[in-house]
Amino acid sequence: MTEATAVQVAGRKLKLTSLDKLLYPSTETTKGEVLSYYAQVADVMLPHLAHRPVTRVRWPHGVGDQSFFEKNLPSGAPSWLARVPVDDVTYPLVDDLAALTYLVNLNSIEFHVPQWTVDDEGVAQNPNRLVIDLDPGTGAGLHECAVVALIVRERLEALGLDLFPVTSGSKGMQLYAALGGDLTSDQVRDLAQQLAQELTKKHPDLILWKMTKSLRPGKVFLDWSQNVAAKTTVCPYSMRGRETPTCAAPRTWDEVEAGADDREALQHLMFDEVLERIDAHGDLLEGLFDA
Repeated sequence: MTEATAVQVAGRKLKLTSLDKLLYPSTETTKGEVLSYYAQVADVMLPHLAHRPVTRVRWPHGVGDQSFFEKNLPSGAPSWLARVPVDDVTYPLVDDLAALTYLVNLNSIEFHVPQWTVDDEGVAQNPNRLVIDLDPGTGAGLHECAVVALIVRERLEALGLDLFPVTSGSKGMQLYAALGGDLTSDQVRDLAQQLAQELTKKHPDLILWKMTKSLRPGKVFLDWSQNVAAKTTVCPYSMRGRETPTCAAPRTWDEVEAGADDREALQHLMFDEVLERIDAHGDLLEGLFDA
């Protein structure tokens, strides 16, 4: 039988199971350590999850085994877990540490969210952020993403947008900008697509706006489609289901500039490194809430 540990989290009684299970066999990282990471990162992560329907990626037997995306509220979810219907799916809303812990205990390692939020009545609002997803093709990596990120920053700063870089913990990088909520998802998508097409024309050897895989070796796909209302992006601070416990980690522009100059300078960060950075710098994405 699965051993359960009773805990109190944010005023809720929860039973945590299989704390010794290896979710990352290559680093011997246990489910208990994953739960501990999310508990420690919650103060800075929860604002990025708040009011957004949450899609999870679950690895029931660890990252070396099969995973699945889950959008619907888990069966047996407690009545106190906030939720919102969107089309024919009822999504959980993660508004406190109890909700986050409940979902992580189900072996949810990754958390993905759209660029839009819902109001207190569950009505979808216009997106309050733009995201540019930099996806490197074969032979490219964070170095090429950093070079492209600086190009994108220069172009969008000319439009009055401040960008915030996040290394994805998987392959590439995301660039976020706060929006005021006066544009629809379709309008934001169109803006991002026009940007991608413009930069592809200026930098055809480095940037690609089409997702055709045969065209991508050595280049960075500037994925404008992450702004489509139905799409989601990995939430900042989410762990990733890779071989090692890397995370989607906010970065400084000094780090990105160093990565553009030196191929080895910018690397994806492990979960313990992310916690150290939070202790030192807090949330590097605080400016996203200023629009």
